[in-house]
Amino acid sequence: MSLVAVTVATTSLVILVVNFRNHQTASDHILRVTGIPSIVPTSLANLMGLTPVPPKLAAGFTLTDQRGHQVSLEEFRGHPIVLEFMDPHCTDICPLVSSEFVDANQDLGATLPRVEFLAINVNLHHARVSDVATFSKDHGLDSIHTWYFLTGPNERLASTWRNFGVTVVAPNANADVVHSSFIFFIDRQGWIRYLANPTDERSSTGRSFLPVNVLAEWGRGIELVAKSLER
Repeated sequence: MSLVAVTVATTSLVILVVNFRNHQTASDHILRVTGIPSIVPTSLANLMGLTPVPPKLAAGFTLTDQRGHQVSLEEFRGHPIVLEFMDPHCTDICPLVSSEFVDANQDLGATLPRVEFLAINVNLHHARVSDVATFSKDHGLDSIHTWYFLTGPNERLASTWRNFGVTVVAPNANADVVHSSFIFFIDRQGWIRYLANPTDERSSTGRSFLPVNVLAEWGRGIELVAKSLER
């Protein structure tokens, strides 16, 4: 499950997104946030809750990917990065974001500039390499050549959450992990440029879902924002 919550360190970033969402509800047909990429249509930016953020250098980290390889944020310098925080045990919004990433990668195509897709684990009870590897396989994320689902020791994961202003609540191993859910768009120089706010809908049985056309629109939006970071 996902909850829009953040630490004090990055409150200024998240207030922009939350205020945007509240305003959007009343004026979706006219609102366009100043500073979003010109190639992203207003309706699509509104769907994503897309907003620019005050300049903030993304905090560095070194974690382990789904293949068991050590990976540092610095290694991706020179390429746009699309970063999310995910729970490999999630059956809620994380699988939806996974579908959006897969769609975005397909939209980008093999001939377009390299975009790195990263996720950082938020579940300390499922923090093994096998956990992130299984999630990646089950949700088709391994089809993305530049996909990295990162995990590591508890202290290192928790430190990374704090540095990005991500709040995680997991009372016990059997409880749902409640965590901030934002997509961070990081430019080639390592600066966080935009945030998007993933959402979902609920079926009559309580299942989390999004219509196929909405998932496709999200994929297109992620692709366009990532592409704008190449400019």
